[in-house]
Amino acid sequence: MQKLDLRHVKRGTARFASHRDFGRALERALRRAGVPMAYSSGFSPHPRISYAGAAPTGTASEAEYVELGLSERCDPDKVKDALNRALPPGFDVVAVVEAGGRHLPGLLQASWWRLELPGVEVAALPQLAGALTDADQVEVVRMTKKGERHFDVRPALVKIWASDGALEFVIRHGEPLVRPDDVAKALRIIEPELMDDLDTPRATRLAQGPLVAGEVGDPLK
Repeated sequence: MQKLDLRHVKRGTARFASHRDFGRALERALRRAGVPMAYSSGFSPHPRISYAGAAPTGTASEAEYVELGLSERCDPDKVKDALNRALPPGFDVVAVVEAGGRHLPGLLQASWWRLELPGVEVAALPQLAGALTDADQVEVVRMTKKGERHFDVRPALVKIWASDGALEFVIRHGEPLVRPDDVAKALRIIEPELMDDLDTPRATRLAQGPLVAGEVGDPLK
């Protein structure tokens, strides 16, 4: 069985697609493209597809990763081109490589995010970044299927800075996984006046991979 690692993006209206939506779209695309998928054994075999570190619904991303198990060897570039012809707009495949011996999920240690804050003054962004950097603890609340969950955002934050009219930050992956909306909630808590006119934040993941000296690397290299 050949194993391929795939990187794709979520752009435009595709940001509103859920993880399950993309999974269904990918399986249909694989069938249309004629990719020879390997299947699991058992009563209900399914294609060997492993998703790693999917972005939350409503966020855009330049760095989503999938592992594919194929039943016969294929040229990775031809698989990429065939999938791009079959996938819906917004789900572009930007890289397909041989997996080799890497364990892709284990390499996805951190994410680099860009967070746009409509309604917040651009001049206030450095102050917001500095306030969150200086905070020792910022507890936020997230609604889950089991009710409210309280957790501290600060330990996962590697760094945050203002850049070109938005905030950018690196978040270390952990449990719970801190999301961009959690960071926006934390900013509301520590600087409520600066965030008073905030409209719906827009988040884009710029990179996802190993965390090396505070930077997010490429897991496919």
